[in-house]
Amino acid sequence: MQIMRAIIATLFSGLLVVSAQTPPPAAPKGVVKFGATTQLVVVDVTVKDKSGNPIKGLKPADFNITEDGKKQDIKIFTYQELEEAATPPEPVPAKAPTPAPKAADAPAVPSVKAVTANQIAPSRPGEVKYKNRRLLVMFFDMTSMPIQDQIRAQTAAQKFLKTQMTPSDLMAIMAFSSDLKVLQDFTDDRDALAKIIKSLTIGEGSDLAVDGSTLADNEEDTGAAYTADDTEFNIFNTDRKLAALESAARMLGALPEKKALVYFASGVSKTGVDNEAQLRGTINAAIRNNVAFFPIDARGLVASAPLGDATKGSPGGSGMYGGSSARSQQASLQGSQDTLYTLAADTGGKALLDNNDLGLGIVQAQKEISSYYILGYYSANEKLDGRYRRIKLQPVPELQAKIGKIDYRQGYFAGKEFGKFNSTDKERQLQEALMLGDPMTDLSVALEVDYFRMARDRYFVPVTVKIPGSELELAHGKGVESTKLDFIGEVRDSKGAVQGNVRDYQEIKLKGETAGTLSKRTLAYDTGFTLPPGAYTLKFLTRENETGKMGTFETKFVVPDLTTQLKYLPISSVVLSNQRQDLSTALAIAEKDKKLIAANPLVQDNRKLVPSVTRVFKKEQDMFVFLQAYQPDAQTTQPLVATVSFYRGKVKAFETAPLEITEGLDAKTKALPIRFSVPLDKLQPGRYTCQVSVLDPAAQKFAFWRAPIVMVP
Repeated sequence: MQIMRAIIATLFSGLLVVSAQTPPPAAPKGVVKFGATTQLVVVDVTVKDKSGNPIKGLKPADFNITEDGKKQDIKIFTYQELEEAATPPEPVPAKAPTPAPKAADAPAVPSVKAVTANQIAPSRPGEVKYKNRRLLVMFFDMTSMPIQDQIRAQTAAQKFLKTQMTPSDLMAIMAFSSDLKVLQDFTDDRDALAKIIKSLTIGEGSDLAVDGSTLADNEEDTGAAYTADDTEFNIFNTDRKLAALESAARMLGALPEKKALVYFASGVSKTGVDNEAQLRGTINAAIRNNVAFFPIDARGLVASAPLGDATKGSPGGSGMYGGSSARSQQASLQGSQDTLYTLAADTGGKALLDNNDLGLGIVQAQKEISSYYILGYYSANEKLDGRYRRIKLQPVPELQAKIGKIDYRQGYFAGKEFGKFNSTDKERQLQEALMLGDPMTDLSVALEVDYFRMARDRYFVPVTVKIPGSELELAHGKGVESTKLDFIGEVRDSKGAVQGNVRDYQEIKLKGETAGTLSKRTLAYDTGFTLPPGAYTLKFLTRENETGKMGTFETKFVVPDLTTQLKYLPISSVVLSNQRQDLSTALAIAEKDKKLIAANPLVQDNRKLVPSVTRVFKKEQDMFVFLQAYQPDAQTTQPLVATVSFYRGKVKAFETAPLEITEGLDAKTKALPIRFSVPLDKLQPGRYTCQVSVLDPAAQKFAFWRAPIVMVP
């Protein structure tokens, strides 16, 4: 799939896009602003006697805790007492008799209600929200599991809920396909959990799964059938899986309790050292947020046939007879399991590999969280430098003789302010934010998607993004003010497969009066994709690199198949604009390839028509209207007549004189451009419906398009 890179970023006069969040007021001159950076550090401690039983009844005075050798004061101290015995759900009787009374000594188990999707309900600072409960998360990585493995993971999860869940257990469910979703917050409602797991779409994301038995890069045999080089894709795909786990760990960090995340996957394959930075970032996030990973290899026990099995064809070549193919398959399988093992070992969990009973992995995570203490202190080190800080916890001397084993995390990585992020940190932050289900709203982003036919089965889809200049911070230096912006986005089809992506970086430099008026202007960024007809979802993220503010915009759009429109005149998207921008005066050019610029129908005579996006216009402006009509069977231009009308309710407030188009047909695309320039001085301020009508008198076909606009004084 050919992808058009970003073409132009341009600054122009216009109205501000309405901000999603009101920015805080600036501090008056002479007033000093203070900020608190004190961070609460939570340490979960398991203390057992020499017989392996939890020791109860300890107090804060029984422990001495230090951070980097400096004594810390324990401010939070509580004991989590957890039950170990599983209690299968009671069978539902055929009739509804009077419920049997519960035993007098049976403790009441409160139910915890779920919250909205894509959210783990946080606790208040210093609060232990889930007293005497074990927190388990089932995380289904749909992108790493083929269909048969997804079914096995689903079956194992259902079995655990029915027969192995204890009264102390609270379960949450997360899934990762195109993005990370919290399908269920922590709850003990088995029926609700079972319903969520049953509703998982089998096959979703499975087209991204990579079989661990595929040929490795160092395959000795050179007679194998040709396969495309997917190294770059695998690097990106692996980082996405690890970044999803990092995001999950950060969500769970809002709770001070121990958390066990059961990760269902069919291995995670790394490509050399390319994924090491993201892997380390994921592990660090888990350690910092008291999350232990318990990966489960959903493939179970694998025995790969050198000649291939019924699920895939033979690799071909002589290697499958000499043993090199089998060795390569085994090396690839082991490599995909190494990452799972590392995730478990470095976070205090355990990996379940080469075992067909996937449920054992969930039970393994359950048993690892026994009764424990929660200690909390406010670190005396207020620096947000991201450095590792070592924790040492010692029981008082009179208690040491009773203790057989004490477990706690040995340290954590401090938080890091955006100004101290390195390039790896910044890239990981973008990837993490892109996959989150919830939007980032620190930076307001407005976006418009259009489509223009290039061939019968291909359409150029330009995307215009606008950002209010008032929300951008400028860096000062050498008489020039500048702002740096990152852009990242992806287009997915109706099945969740990625059909296009963009990753760009722009540094905008401003001088004098232009910099002074930035707060009254907007910044426009353009990119484009080449797509076949279909339904798509576009997710786009922008980050301003002085403060780290980010904003996301997600929208669904449809590229219609105009060849099937036989009754009506086929037309493209209609673009409304209030400015044409000369490419030579743009603030930044991301791509100067003339072929790419020529592919954009909004560019004519080296001038770019900038879509309004917000469709807000002023009386003193002209409205530029652009669209294409398609005449697939015509050899020469068939005359068309077009008009632009404005309605207030059902009353026509204004209509242009009919415009006759008699020339301009593109011989290749069969597109006939239609351009209007409409003065708006006759329209009063208010809301209108703009209608564009196009008539083909010879073919007796027509088309019309409508959209709301706003006129301001």
